[in-house]
Amino acid sequence: MDEGDGLLSILIPAYRAEATIAGAITRALAADTERLGFAKEIVVCDDGSDDRTHAIASQIDDARVRVVKHDTHRGAGAAVRTALEVALGGWCVLHDLALDCDPADLPVLLAAARQGAEVVYGSRFLSDPRPPGMSTASYVANRVLSITANLLYGITLTDEATCLKLFRTDLLRSLEPTAVGLGLHAELAAKLGQRKIKVIEVPIAYTPHADRKLRWRDGVAAMWILVKNRTRS
Repeated sequence: MDEGDGLLSILIPAYRAEATIAGAITRALAADTERLGFAKEIVVCDDGSDDRTHAIASQIDDARVRVVKHDTHRGAGAAVRTALEVALGGWCVLHDLALDCDPADLPVLLAAARQGAEVVYGSRFLSDPRPPGMSTASYVANRVLSITANLLYGITLTDEATCLKLFRTDLLRSLEPTAVGLGLHAELAAKLGQRKIKVIEVPIAYTPHADRKLRWRDGVAAMWILVKNRTRS
């Protein structure tokens, strides 16, 4: 096992998240990754928030938590890239602040990694094809983007925009993501498909604490990224 393989870096992009950041970090710290042999660190990137997000995250007294900061708001994708640059783990999980996905499900993803998977997505739709409480707009957007990615790249994702994505860190870095916003999900699906990298999906729970509705312009941007990357392949 290479140095760092037993460390999981949980990457959390945060913007104007003073109401949720402490809870998100606390839940990530509580996830029982250790029983599968993974110590963990949480890397929070405050994406230029103008509230108390950075102060609250920085006040958490745990050596496993590190906080980095953008001086200006650059987008969720940019925040993930900044967190990825300083991650120490051999594995990274992308975990956003939508509280509908619980890091308590991380052991399910890590078990698949232990069995040889390089990329594991936690799918909300494997647990229930129509997750209760998910808004119709979010459901339709997720289904359309997943189906489009599958058709364009010959993959079989059920949840392209899942909030829990696990990667070998060196693989994620090699994808060289450039998307600055929520289009990061689409870009990762496209690049994985182009490189014929198998994505294992495992079921995760969905609890609609605060269903983040995909704005139409986010959906259009994600669709454009899928199409653009396909024309370049």
